[in-house]
Amino acid sequence: MAKECSFDIVSEFDKQELVNAVDQAKRELNSRFDLKGSNSDIVLDADKTITITTNDEMKLKNILDILQTKMIKRNLSIKILDPQSIENALGGNVRQVFNLKKGLPQELSKKITADIKNTKIKVQASIQGDQVRVSGKDKDDLQSIIKMLREKEDSYNIPLQFQNYR
Repeated sequence: MAKECSFDIVSEFDKQELVNAVDQAKRELNSRFDLKGSNSDIVLDADKTITITTNDEMKLKNILDILQTKMIKRNLSIKILDPQSIENALGGNVRQVFNLKKGLPQELSKKITADIKNTKIKVQASIQGDQVRVSGKDKDDLQSIIKMLREKEDSYNIPLQFQNYR
């Protein structure tokens, strides 16, 4: 009898790489001429949010660009950043909070399983918490599911990783 093969679809990020990217962005803030004396700061709060505080919205956009560049260099997807609205802070500063996306939301998990079922490939997709497990008898079928999900990843607006392929 054929052995069942499977893999998990998850959405995670490397916490240490994120810490390193934020630290590098902070160092660049201190050395950039256009940001000197602007009381700009980037704070990573318990791997759940990143808060950027500065003088005005133009500098905020520049700091966000620096952070995104550092994240990309460290192979972190900028899709993990969920920007909230820009708000006024103390001393005439502006602040923007970015929530960090981790795990697949329930609605997205349902959409992914529906997309997998619509391919008519003989695999089963099941939602398990904040991840989706795909299983089937043929490894080629699983590979074609991964290929299809990689092509549709932009429409999901969240980075996908494929783990525990066996």
